[in-house]
Amino acid sequence: MSVFSRAGVATMSYSMKDLQDIVLPAAREELLPRFARVARQHKVDGSVLTEADLAMQERVARQLQQRFPDTVFLGEEMEAAEQKQLLQTGKPVWCLDPLDGTSNFAAGIPYFCVSLALLLQGEVVLGLVYDPVRDECFAADPVQGATLNGQPLSTVESGLFLKQATALVDFKRLQPSLAVWLVSDIPYASQRSFGSVALDWCWLAVGRSHVYLHGRSNIWDYAAGNYIFLSAGGFASTLEGEPVFTHELMSRSSVAAVDESLFTAWCEYLGVGVANSGRG
Repeated sequence: MSVFSRAGVATMSYSMKDLQDIVLPAAREELLPRFARVARQHKVDGSVLTEADLAMQERVARQLQQRFPDTVFLGEEMEAAEQKQLLQTGKPVWCLDPLDGTSNFAAGIPYFCVSLALLLQGEVVLGLVYDPVRDECFAADPVQGATLNGQPLSTVESGLFLKQATALVDFKRLQPSLAVWLVSDIPYASQRSFGSVALDWCWLAVGRSHVYLHGRSNIWDYAAGNYIFLSAGGFASTLEGEPVFTHELMSRSSVAAVDESLFTAWCEYLGVGVANSGRG
């Protein structure tokens, strides 16, 4: 049993098993049967939406609010005004991306997940990311630290130079000057872009890649994954040199690496925190 208590906020108890009992069966029953079998719609911002996103959000929201009645629920598939209001209530907030990687999901590409974070007084105090295809549950809280399927998870010193590293880079959301810089002066050995922010953070934590760069992601995309990655011992900031998480709806850039040496080299290459560097 884990207990979180903050001044001005009622003590709330939960167990990670309670959360897994909600999220894992929902993903297996709402997502997997629909995988590559759903029609896609496009939202105003151009992102993809399917009935699986909506079914998953409705089910998880209902069960969380039944189990934890003193909390509020913020899901990706809500209006922005409602999301903003929920972040300002002062209550513990469940922040859910019911299907991170919807484009992959609809196309039959097995790289997607469910992402759930608990926000308490402006901080993330729990993260859970579940990949139902690989049956991998990444989680973190202040008591257990980071885990993968219940086993301790920690980043490992890579021993690599930046030129030897594998990078996860989302080019689409980078400023053009930075994107051009990366392809003109390639700093790493190999580059990937998979299409699920939450799962990217977790794959980084487990060592399937070494450095990471994303130009713009939303709080439901990064809150749980970033928290798990940091709890596992990883290093991360925005391109401005700030912590990635902020208790606001504004989108955030992300720069990360599995160890301090790579992070320092990656930040130096990118000019992280350097005004008018010409690289973003």
